[in-house]
Amino acid sequence: MSTYTNAWTPTAENKESTRLFQWMKKLGYSNYDDFHSKSINDLEWFWKEAVKELGIEWYTLYKQVLDTSRGPMYPRWFEGGELNVVHLALDRWAEHPSKKNDTALYWEGDNGQTASYSYKDLQKEVDAVAYGLESYGISEGDIVTLYLPMLPETLIAMLAISKVGAIFSPAFSGYKADAVTTRIQASKSKALITANGFYRRGKTIPMKQEADLVANHCPSLEHVFVVERTGAKISLKEPRDVRWADLRKKATDYNTKVKKANDSFMLIYTSGTTGTPKGAVHTHAGFPIKAAFDAGLCMDVTKEDTLFWYTDMGWMMGPFLVYGGLVNGASIVMFEGTPDYPEPDRLWDLVEKYHVTHLGISPTLVRSMMKHGEAWIRKHDLQSLKLIGSTGEPWNLEPWHWLFKHAGDSRVPIFNYSGGTEISGGILGNVLVKPIQPVTFNAALPGMDVDVYSKKGQSLVNEVGELVIKSPWVGMTKSFFEDDDRYEKTYWSRFKDTWVHGDWVMKNQDGFYTITGRSDDVLNIAGKRLGPAEVESVLVAHTAVIEAGVIGIPHEVKGEEPVAFVVLQDPLDSDDLIEELTMYLNHKLGKALAPKKVFVVDDLPKTRNAKVMRRAIKAAYLNKPAGDLSALVNPESVNQIRSIGQNVSSTS
Repeated sequence: MSTYTNAWTPTAENKESTRLFQWMKKLGYSNYDDFHSKSINDLEWFWKEAVKELGIEWYTLYKQVLDTSRGPMYPRWFEGGELNVVHLALDRWAEHPSKKNDTALYWEGDNGQTASYSYKDLQKEVDAVAYGLESYGISEGDIVTLYLPMLPETLIAMLAISKVGAIFSPAFSGYKADAVTTRIQASKSKALITANGFYRRGKTIPMKQEADLVANHCPSLEHVFVVERTGAKISLKEPRDVRWADLRKKATDYNTKVKKANDSFMLIYTSGTTGTPKGAVHTHAGFPIKAAFDAGLCMDVTKEDTLFWYTDMGWMMGPFLVYGGLVNGASIVMFEGTPDYPEPDRLWDLVEKYHVTHLGISPTLVRSMMKHGEAWIRKHDLQSLKLIGSTGEPWNLEPWHWLFKHAGDSRVPIFNYSGGTEISGGILGNVLVKPIQPVTFNAALPGMDVDVYSKKGQSLVNEVGELVIKSPWVGMTKSFFEDDDRYEKTYWSRFKDTWVHGDWVMKNQDGFYTITGRSDDVLNIAGKRLGPAEVESVLVAHTAVIEAGVIGIPHEVKGEEPVAFVVLQDPLDSDDLIEELTMYLNHKLGKALAPKKVFVVDDLPKTRNAKVMRRAIKAAYLNKPAGDLSALVNPESVNQIRSIGQNVSSTS
């Protein structure tokens, strides 16, 4: 694994102006590594100081920071404390004289429609909807599923659900009925909030028809609340279906319910490798505090900033955007559309228009934009940018440099961020008090007791191993919904009292971490480990390749062999390029590890946040069941790969 040179180094002025450095200094630290060591060796001290620094307000102050009497798998944080996430993210700002008129939300639709809400405006809407929900029988502990695109009503709904003390469960807006049905049947949701449709790439995407199919198979649903986003007519099945306008028609103040720190506020599902999604349960004093901590103290989001993460509310980064931004008193941007429609500069137009300071995107999205060239970026003034966040998958070197140079003008740090839905935020990141190198992570985040383990549980340096966390943290999921056994088997079954995250990672002697891929993706070729991301990085470095996906398939001699799929700049060149790419891989990786089979495809299977789903590629190529593929936005890509696999099988 290569060691990279520093691409960004904070000046003394930059470093000392960050919230993280100022907080460290207040606590008596100037060196990050010393501070991190203290943060993991004295968890109660650390998280007590963290919530104080974030200004977390409690209805009743906690009596104990951490109770591990049930073991590290089931920690209870801030025991005795009472609060509500809506107070943290909304009420306290809406009721503050100097803050209430500041913008909480900027929204833009695919069709160019815009809206903005001050904190006070947003509170009025949330109060009205909370009153409406309660009048329709939604009360404390009930689960309400959100099946909505990125609309103002999506934010209003999730806050209103928390305000009445219920639990919201966001579902990806691109799901079809089966995927939403599975989640509602698992959670026994009492209500569904959806839209008649939404706009995407200039087209109207219907939702109500899918929601009707869902409701017909989910007897737990008592109501379906419908936002009328498009002009499409909807048929209402009374009394089940209720228009959003009727839900929010009574403008009235609503007193936020007081909740215990460990009460659940969100149930968010992640796709498993089997057909059953995993429901991560998060608490009022968990996810919002971890998201606010990572955004505010690690990414340096302040009350004067504007945070925009390109995502969907059904993915973890959607709620992260909300709580990471609003708990810190910042403005957030929600965007219904796609980054390259109607022109390839739509994303950069949004950054300029809303003076975005913190932009979050994925490496795949960057790779897809590179093909349009940097001229589209140069059309826009991006001087507002202070930080570019990146999550979802490992980087390749060329796209990282392209983004840093052209979007960030070689001055804006790229905050690589890796964690997960069950984490409530990040495990590894690029803290702004240390130099940043391409592709890598410069630190384990404060409070995260991270190590890299061998198969025998020994710490590794300069070798690829399993990413583990050795102590609990604020934001850790309470468990999987009604499935402690699966939760324990997934994360706690390898090493005693140790969370095994499922990522292959290498930490070098200088403390930089590199993620090489998911440990369930890793290839074992004749006893040699090879991360798919390593091969993909080589392929996308070739000027003809836009994207690459690499899988391992069974081999009777080597155990596994790699197979590569590429999307080309010019598909017409494919015949000539296959041999060239094969030789190029041999040269870069050596014949023993290089894929012998390289296939050109029109697209790779991706989720809404542009993450390539390798297991979908592998299952299609081998013509095997793929488990839950409902997260894919382009399921047709799987059919092409399946056809390739069938052709290979018939000729071999």
